[in-house]
Amino acid sequence: MGLFKRTKNNNKPVLRQILDLIPDWLVQSCISKYQSDKGCHKYMTYDQLVALSFGQLCKCTTLADISAGLSVSETFIRDLKLKQNPAKSTMSDGNKNRNWRVFEMLYYKLLSHYTQVLKVKHRTDIIDEVKHHTIKIIDSTTISLSLGLFDWAKFRTAKGGIKIHTCWDDSLQIPDMINITPAKVHDSKGFEQQVFKKDTIIVEDKGYFDFKLMRSRIDAKNIFVTRIKDNTLFERIEELDLPDEKHYHILKDEIITLTGVKAKECGMEGLSLRLIHVYDEVNNKVIEIFTNQLTWEAATIAALYKKRWDIELFFKGLKQNLQVKTFVGTNENAVKSQIYVALIQYLLLELLRRNTCKIKQGMSNFSEKIRICLTYYLSIEYVCNVVKPKVFRIKNKEPDWIQVDIFQKTKLSL
Repeated sequence: MGLFKRTKNNNKPVLRQILDLIPDWLVQSCISKYQSDKGCHKYMTYDQLVALSFGQLCKCTTLADISAGLSVSETFIRDLKLKQNPAKSTMSDGNKNRNWRVFEMLYYKLLSHYTQVLKVKHRTDIIDEVKHHTIKIIDSTTISLSLGLFDWAKFRTAKGGIKIHTCWDDSLQIPDMINITPAKVHDSKGFEQQVFKKDTIIVEDKGYFDFKLMRSRIDAKNIFVTRIKDNTLFERIEELDLPDEKHYHILKDEIITLTGVKAKECGMEGLSLRLIHVYDEVNNKVIEIFTNQLTWEAATIAALYKKRWDIELFFKGLKQNLQVKTFVGTNENAVKSQIYVALIQYLLLELLRRNTCKIKQGMSNFSEKIRICLTYYLSIEYVCNVVKPKVFRIKNKEPDWIQVDIFQKTKLSL
């Protein structure tokens, strides 16, 4: 599906074409929900969206950078649908006071709006045995902050930080749940919604190892795949046979029951569970994968746990290609607004990368190309598929002898 026509020149800058992927009615519905334009006369919600989006895609570190970048010309300001270039103080007030939830809602509405397009073009590897199941990968990433500037984001005694708790939808290859908290909040407490619809597969690291949560998921007929903690007490019931001449990385496959006091208190006693020992060649270590799924192949469980790499790549791409490590405001509202606008831009970049690029491109190379061309009046299709590193030799418009003659005449007249 092509989102744009293939023409080189466009009457809108690349930034405006990206923002046009957000329908006006969708933005207005979010504004109406939170009344985010109430009492505003100049710096409206859309203006803040444009300013923060420019800051994200250009990786601006200060409000001064954003203000200077947007003020390159009156034509550029007009073509972004702005009435004026926002001043630093105006942007600072908007980031501080406008409810960040308007951008959170905009992200989720955009995700819903483009769900089918993203699903059709998703690139993940399909595991045959679970291809009809919904797969959710849950993890978090921590961003360090100065406690002196961000006193609301307490982490340790002399250190601040925030956590971006993320639920990654495998079919979309995009986060479908995000929660931003101070870094001291434990991973297992990052979401209010901890269980999902029947037969959903939940893949997590051992930071989410919690007996009470496991019991809730078993009751909801969810399938969890995680790593077992080293101090977990269990009894081995049966060792399953391994398939011959394949899956050599599977070392052992066991049926176990938990015997610890906490497991008994949470109602996990007597349940048959599974422990699979997998050799990780990259890190040269054995990983013990814990699950309540007893019938699937051990290789399927191992492949599911390996999918955690997708969410790690997302965190890496978000931090490298967008501005979520340096903030242009210090209060909680400003920080969360900036992160959700970063997520909006990540979604739009993924949408373009999957649907407009004819050749597979990595997120880093693609976002850098967009950054370079952000203020150019070129079509997105042209930027995605034609702009690339290559050598251009400038051709003379006139023969060399004419240029020499002109130079000589000029010299004589002097």
